[in-house]
Amino acid sequence: MKLHTTAILLLFWLGIFTVHTVKGNTSGVSMRKFRCVNLSTKQLNIQNLINYERQRVPIDAVMFTTARGIRICVNPDQKWVQTAMKRIDARRAAKHK
Repeated sequence: MKLHTTAILLLFWLGIFTVHTVKGNTSGVSMRKFRCVNLSTKQLNIQNLINYERQRVPIDAVMFTTARGIRICVNPDQKWVQTAMKRIDARRAAKHK
């Protein structure tokens, strides 16, 4: 009887440990990353852009984030895109001074 109770308690604690470990691991997983699969041909208002991310796979693109949180993918070879990236970099550098 005593061995039976010990086995049940051991299984119970093993179950608690497993649930706690799995829960801890899943909470550390980062969110799914957005990827560009097609490009916008529209020129965006540079003043509304707050961030960008360069991407090379699956296509070469720059993903801009607007002040409203909208993500828009564009061709990085366009002149206005390069200008917008430089302005965002300059704003970042000014903030960190």
